[in-house]
Amino acid sequence: MISYIKGSLAEVNEDSIVVDRSGIGFLIRVPATVLNQMPPVGEEVKIFTIMAVKEDDISLIGFLTREERSMYKLLVSISGIGPKGALGILGAMDIDSLRFAILSGDAKTISSAPGIGKKTAERLVLELKDKVDIEGESDIAIPAYRAGEPAAGDTPEKADAIAALIALGFSQTETNKAVRDLGDVAGMSADDIITAALKKLY
Repeated sequence: MISYIKGSLAEVNEDSIVVDRSGIGFLIRVPATVLNQMPPVGEEVKIFTIMAVKEDDISLIGFLTREERSMYKLLVSISGIGPKGALGILGAMDIDSLRFAILSGDAKTISSAPGIGKKTAERLVLELKDKVDIEGESDIAIPAYRAGEPAAGDTPEKADAIAALIALGFSQTETNKAVRDLGDVAGMSADDIITAALKKLY
């Protein structure tokens, strides 16, 4: 198995790139999130890869981090989500947002990815919620927010702010990510948290 390819970016196509390594051009399928982060053609890139093998095709699929590659492996392990569906999900949202969507049970956000229906998204959430976490953020306890209860160690103001933002129409994924990105909100009122989070959401 080819773990990664490091070389010169030779081409950027609609859903793939070509990396030149010692005169050999490796065609690598990548999600849109990777395409959007590619440097100018000619610059060096390092792409972590996985080989997808079908009866009539062998192809390389690439990511910018090992973490993205690991998430791809989890996604294709779900019944009904093949390589195309997994790439669609990872192309529609960054890995941080995907984690939040899974942990908060936000199947609606996941189903917005191309080729992913509501039932498939719900199955994905069900099967992966115990297999993903948010590094260094285990105290977020997103499922607790879903139930309208503050997580252990959280202030009532933080829980109230999250509930209010969701009531305003923001998804659970967007809301939890925006509040998390604020850092330590101890001492802030619910209104202050809402105001600060809204600046990140807009």
